[in-house]
Amino acid sequence: MSRRVVRRSKFRHVFGQAAKADQSYEDIRVSKVTWDSSFCAVNPKFLAIIVEAGGGGAFIVLPLAKVWQIPDCTPMRNITEPILTLEGHSKRVGILCWHPTARNVLLSAGGDNVILIWNVGTGEVLLSLDDMHPDVIHSVCWNSNGSLLATTCKDKNLRIIDPRKGQVVAERFAAHEGMRPMRAVFTRQGHIFTTGFTRMSQRELGLWDPNNFEEPVALQEMDTSNGVLLPFYDPDSSIVYLCGKGDSSIRYFEITDEPPFVHYLNTFSSKEPQRGMGFMPKRGLDVSKCEIARFYKLHERKCEPIIMTVPRKSDLFQDDLYPDTPGPEPALEADEWLSGQDAEPVLISLRDGYVPPKHRELRVTKRNILDVRPPAGPRRSQSASDAPLSQHTLETLLEEIKALREQVQAQEQRITALENMLCELVDGTD
Repeated sequence: MSRRVVRRSKFRHVFGQAAKADQSYEDIRVSKVTWDSSFCAVNPKFLAIIVEAGGGGAFIVLPLAKVWQIPDCTPMRNITEPILTLEGHSKRVGILCWHPTARNVLLSAGGDNVILIWNVGTGEVLLSLDDMHPDVIHSVCWNSNGSLLATTCKDKNLRIIDPRKGQVVAERFAAHEGMRPMRAVFTRQGHIFTTGFTRMSQRELGLWDPNNFEEPVALQEMDTSNGVLLPFYDPDSSIVYLCGKGDSSIRYFEITDEPPFVHYLNTFSSKEPQRGMGFMPKRGLDVSKCEIARFYKLHERKCEPIIMTVPRKSDLFQDDLYPDTPGPEPALEADEWLSGQDAEPVLISLRDGYVPPKHRELRVTKRNILDVRPPAGPRRSQSASDAPLSQHTLETLLEEIKALREQVQAQEQRITALENMLCELVDGTD
């Protein structure tokens, strides 16, 4: 008589559970834009959600520390003036992705089929990849050290790109044969995990080796739903969570070096479909409860936390569940990365829990356009009405502008310090 051998895995019994109603965020008008995006981003301190607004581009930021009680010191004014505006795309931007190890390096991709890589600290475009995608870009993902990009496009090609060289180093046509959008993420081993559709419109997942794109490492058909599968990958556990747009479930798989390489674990199911999904970084989880993932599920007018847990009886810190994980500190400066340097993420331990810093300000260094001198050449004759200012007058005006800017910055810092002080006082009385 044959016996079925069950694969051993510490994640085999991972289960999901929706948070209680008092931990959800109500009355949020989630965006109705027809874009296959998660519409949500989250870190250990804040939750950001794209909301419905005329013209688009509006979002709401909610603190995670308090849900219903709002202290008096919380700034209630709308922020209409950004600290920096990045202008470079000719059409709507649909993809934003921070570099995993370099400070202030941001990737953007838009409907103009162009990928731009910015130094947000200076507002400059570091790199422009404008001749690699002949059609709409569906997804972009960095590898672990930010040396390569994986992109999917409407032309059905999966590309591996070296952005600093401006070259496609590997390419696979029709990783999934269907015409619906594909998604791709790098795994810890350097493989590419993809989701897409078959020619018969069945949803499909795949695992690929960039060094040999001819045949997939694994390819599995799933179901016939129309929703695009958004993959969320956790490199610490090597678990990938698949959240379908319009689905009411989250399926999760473990990726290993053993056949069939992508192992189904379980499915979390709920009653209401999801409009989008946010994925908490590992440093924002509750390690005392063996929480290994947390999602923020967007409903029609609500955001609901979904908690994934490994059942353990011990209250001690579980070293095997929580290896050192990437922290918020960068390993490189933007110019170091641009010059060709690579570095792995700076890791932190979660043994004592992670406490986010109170102040992490973006420092923007803008170049003075007056430092750019006009080219030497013949001058046209000038009348008295358009005669240039004297050197003394120009210097006086520049000094006054500089003084006003410093005064505004000082007042902004003073207001921020007072708000933080009030928040700490209110928190201390709770």
